[in-house]
Amino acid sequence: MVEIQSKYLDEKLDQVRAMDFLQYRSGDLPTWCPGCGYFGIMDAFYKACRQMELKHENICTVSGIGCSGRTPIFINSYGFHTLHGRSIPVASGLKLARPDLTVFAVAGDGDALGIGGGHLPHVARKNIDITFILFDNSIYGLTKGQSSSTTPYEMKTNSHPVGNPDSPLNPIRLALSYGASFVARGYAGDPEGMKEVIMEGTKHPGFSFIQILTPCVTFDKSNRTWKNLKENVHPLRMSPEADNMETAMRAAENQPFGVGVFFKDKDRRSYQDILDGLNA
Repeated sequence: MVEIQSKYLDEKLDQVRAMDFLQYRSGDLPTWCPGCGYFGIMDAFYKACRQMELKHENICTVSGIGCSGRTPIFINSYGFHTLHGRSIPVASGLKLARPDLTVFAVAGDGDALGIGGGHLPHVARKNIDITFILFDNSIYGLTKGQSSSTTPYEMKTNSHPVGNPDSPLNPIRLALSYGASFVARGYAGDPEGMKEVIMEGTKHPGFSFIQILTPCVTFDKSNRTWKNLKENVHPLRMSPEADNMETAMRAAENQPFGVGVFFKDKDRRSYQDILDGLNA
């Protein structure tokens, strides 16, 4: 009887430990549409924080405007819900003022690459030690389905009912060309894979750029749907030593649904490290 009770308690303890990541979730219920990929992104984020054993008081998440702008509300830690396209500069200033904090910046494809696109090259060239997570569903969700910076050419949207006339940006190529020292991609339907990428990016000493492929279940019924993503997403096919820029650029061009780490500069100093040297 004692052995049976002991086994039962051990199983229950394992279950509690497995669910312990929920301590990073706030008491506010997410307001995203049912079926939205952002739920998977947050699941991966909570699990990454738990596995890295980050203290709540040492985490700060900064967001801009749009559906992803609500992210800090759903995290049991500090956060800023800032202005259109401004998550990166606010997160950068926060990290410079409090280098001891683990700082995340989040934004959607419209917020980050549209009005906020001018901030990406500068945080990349400075190599400020923040982790930027791009919630990329290729459309403006909160403002009701307009074309964004990553909407495919000729896709019909509420702002372009006869087809989008603009060529889409390639977020991975942008981050690589601007000199980001860590560049990766995840998929909202794979929380475990995203967790690993978020952990690796967070531990990287410098600017980490992580694009997450996710659908907009309300305003995109034809392009980036769950069905299309499930059929096309695949592990990145390239050398496991992701330190070659030419190889990364080629993969960014030829593998739009490849997930994994495209590039990581292990030797480059972070901005915080450089500042510490100047102040010594």
